Amino acid sequence: MENQIFELQYALDTFMFLICGVLVMWMAAGFTMLEAGLVRAKNTTEILTKNVALFAVACTMYLISGYAIMYGGEFFLTGIGDFDLATVHSDSAEAGFDGSAVYATASDFFFQVVFVATAMSIVSGAVAERMKLWSFLAFAVVLTGLIYPLEGSWTWGSKDVFGRYNLGDLGFSDFAGSGIVHMAGAAAALAGVLLLGPRAGKYGKDGHAKAIPGCNLPLATLGTLILWMGWFGFNGGSVLKLADAANANSMAMVFLNTNAAASMGLVGALITARLMFGKVDLTMALNGALAGLVAITAAPSTPTALQACLFGLAGGILVVFSIVALDKFRIDDPVGAISVHGVVGLLGLLLVPLTNEGSSFSGQLIGAATIFGWVFLASLAVWAVLRFTIGIRVSEEDEYRGLDAADCGMEAYPEFVAGVK
Repeated sequence: MENQIFELQYALDTFMFLICGVLVMWMAAGFTMLEAGLVRAKNTTEILTKNVALFAVACTMYLISGYAIMYGGEFFLTGIGDFDLATVHSDSAEAGFDGSAVYATASDFFFQVVFVATAMSIVSGAVAERMKLWSFLAFAVVLTGLIYPLEGSWTWGSKDVFGRYNLGDLGFSDFAGSGIVHMAGAAAALAGVLLLGPRAGKYGKDGHAKAIPGCNLPLATLGTLILWMGWFGFNGGSVLKLADAANANSMAMVFLNTNAAASMGLVGALITARLMFGKVDLTMALNGALAGLVAITAAPSTPTALQACLFGLAGGILVVFSIVALDKFRIDDPVGAISVHGVVGLLGLLLVPLTNEGSSFSGQLIGAATIFGWVFLASLAVWAVLRFTIGIRVSEEDEYRGLDAADCGMEAYPEFVAGVK
């Protein structure tokens, strides 16, 4: 009877992993639509190509090396061996069915690999409209195959950092990845943006930023809603188990808090933008929703619904000020990815100790500094090598014509090109 109960629990937990992984995979469509809507029409095909290609690269590199680096053991590409339910049952019993043990199974790999792709998707939007396609994909190979898995091994993988300490032992906690995934992606993006420079015409001689409107706000809005939906899998699946009352209730609370934070993030950004600019700004509202989601991701299971609303509100307000501030520093981020995922990702980490007694502010700061420092410096080195070898920025002529023509040889909206009847 006990074996039958365990088999049912195992089947339900595996099914939950797979469904949540599919939801996170669907976030790739959200990033794609959001970015395609916020860039100019002449760069749409290129941004679509980047997003589908980076997902394929991320999945392949995590299969080849990333999973093994992050969680140890043999390279996943060689197989995981024969499935032995008795062994899994024995290991689970030792873990007390508390969800602390995650096994090297196909379901766990699938759930983890879509997180890697999410981190790389963050980079895509920040470097949009002026980066060479093949340089971007070359960087994706290194980030998803080495840089991200290594920092993930110090946190979710429970390995020592440079042989000295494990971040979890220092009071660091990041439930679903405000820092491990989102801030890491933003750190890699920031390194690339600093070497890449701003888009032509973005900043005038007086230093003031000039608005470069996106070509399709309905598409950007759809992308945000897709991301909002996918985030339930992102945070909910991180509970790791479903097939008992305690974990089922925990997942329900994660869903509730995730939705509450996103809602108040949007409201906070909407009101803040109205007070600052005198008009409603849709793009700020969309980024506000995403900021609320990032803010709650580090601890979606421990806050009350009210606390989740306040965390999301803080993220939504902060992201507006961050986007404006980065423009003042001439850091050109066409979609606001560095602010949403980096600045608010840090906020999410610092909010964790308010509701999670197992974490500390010092631990969160050390963890954040370690993640950001490693990913930023490693990414900066990779971007620099690419810059001095194959180059990372397109020519002025190609940037003016648009990357669709330069890299892809086709337009996303050919019917609207001047002269076409």
